[in-house]
Amino acid sequence: MKPEKEKLRVVVASGADKAFEYIANLLPVSEFMPAVRAKSAGEAKRMLADNGADILIINTPLPDDFGIMLALDMSETNMGILLMVKNDVFSQVAYKVEDNGVFTLSKPLSAQYFYSALKLVSAYNKKLRKIEEKTKSLKEKMADIRVVNRAKWLLMEKLNLSEKDAHYYIEKQAMDLRIPRREVAGNIIRTYET
Repeated sequence: MKPEKEKLRVVVASGADKAFEYIANLLPVSEFMPAVRAKSAGEAKRMLADNGADILIINTPLPDDFGIMLALDMSETNMGILLMVKNDVFSQVAYKVEDNGVFTLSKPLSAQYFYSALKLVSAYNKKLRKIEEKTKSLKEKMADIRVVNRAKWLLMEKLNLSEKDAHYYIEKQAMDLRIPRREVAGNIIRTYET
């Protein structure tokens, strides 16, 4: 049996009631939480700052901003962004935002076209999350290595151990005490750097 997929959170920035209803009705309940509406760019920014989202859909124009600045501001986050614009300005808008990972759709759009774009943005969002998790994991491993190396150098300096013996000492302490090497290294650093 397949594990159930996590439903994605969607914020729709739209000044038009009918457009919001249309978009909200196109979101399959099996894949998405009920859409939350922001009636302006300012409201969308506040809402996203408070609660975040996986996908931001911007139906242009908004009352306080066309929607481009909102899209560019939010492109700094890891959420997927769909920017819906009229066909006559599609090329210019897409050119302005595409380097920031914003997907642009031209209106009017069919339900199938919208759903396909939504699936692309969803896949993009999931890929970004995995990359962020890997990056975070690598940063933590690098920090661990730096702390352990600092402790090894202290052992080499203060106890005249070889690098191999200092490494063995940290490994053995970690196994004997059943704690991570970083914790052993932290204890060594506190002992010899005070």
